[in-house]
Amino acid sequence: MADSSDYVVVGAGLAGAATAWNLASRGHEVTLLERTVPASHEGSSHGSARIFRYAYPDDFYTRAVIESRLLWDELEKVSGQALITRVGAVDYGSERRPEELARILERAGVDHELLNPSEARNRWPHIAVDTPALWHPGAGVIDAESAVNTMVDQAKIQGARVLTNWDVSEVQRSLNGYKLVSSSGESLEASNLIISAGGWLPALLDLLPLPAGFLGGLPAITVRQEQAYHFHYLDNQAPWPTFIHKSANMQTYGLPGGRDADFVGQKVAEYNGGRFISSAAEQTGQIDPENRLRVIDYVRKYLPGLNPEPYAETTCLFTNTPDENFIIDKTENITVLSPCSGHGAKFAPLIGEWAADLATGTRDIPVRFRPATAHTGAIESNF
Repeated sequence: MADSSDYVVVGAGLAGAATAWNLASRGHEVTLLERTVPASHEGSSHGSARIFRYAYPDDFYTRAVIESRLLWDELEKVSGQALITRVGAVDYGSERRPEELARILERAGVDHELLNPSEARNRWPHIAVDTPALWHPGAGVIDAESAVNTMVDQAKIQGARVLTNWDVSEVQRSLNGYKLVSSSGESLEASNLIISAGGWLPALLDLLPLPAGFLGGLPAITVRQEQAYHFHYLDNQAPWPTFIHKSANMQTYGLPGGRDADFVGQKVAEYNGGRFISSAAEQTGQIDPENRLRVIDYVRKYLPGLNPEPYAETTCLFTNTPDENFIIDKTENITVLSPCSGHGAKFAPLIGEWAADLATGTRDIPVRFRPATAHTGAIESNF
């Protein structure tokens, strides 16, 4: 008889680990499958540096960050691990619209300041701010890899089972739900599936027994192989903030690189500047020389506090939807989970709660995350 579990979560990145932790904390029988190891370097949740910020051009997401922060606090408390380092955030650029962001933070009650360019440059002489700038001190940096491993550990403490080096090559309907088969021939029965596969999601969707109407209602999902670079600080300035700079020509972001940068440099990248790939299986880990030059030129122009020659570089995956909303949708007993578009990390514990709510039928989740169900007209109530 095949091994079985009530809930099987596929993918042990931030979202999958959070979902497994949440389900196990509710007393459910949970198995978490990972094709390699949790927070794998082949996925989207590795490394020590992801931005945690409240500034969004959408009140909904700012409120969701506030809710998510409470869950991060809970995770840090129960685990004894510090997962978010508070360094603050600077948002500027003609297309970033810091004044609009400030109004949203004001409505949400988030501490912030709006500075003119001169005030911003005086406060951060190592950043050549060229427009009004929004500062909110509650922002910071998430240690993504430690967060994944912490949530996996907490899921285990609550009774979850974690199977590593278990890649899903086939999914079939079975008498009690679904049968998953690995490339090595292992099998696992699941009453409920939660698919949180990041850059592997486009390929996995073809393996799932999903109704055509549901599959057709999902938005286009694209995968990019992104690049990020670490630049040495030129002197012993106070800890750098995170930043997002959005102009008409380019959107960049930066944050203290932490462990990945040996604690001596800033991680800087062009947002969605990487090449398109069909799925994570196509990633090469190779840096695009043109992207490297663009980012180096940017650092020379806008970040005078950094040595403009990168001392380290890496690639990662962005899984994008057209409107940058997440996908947390369900049909029958399969939940498809894609907290994507490069901004899901900060919401990880909340995404785990939403996914668990949807998978168990506990309560409604935000309708914006259920595009396929909305497409079929099956949603009857809103969150």
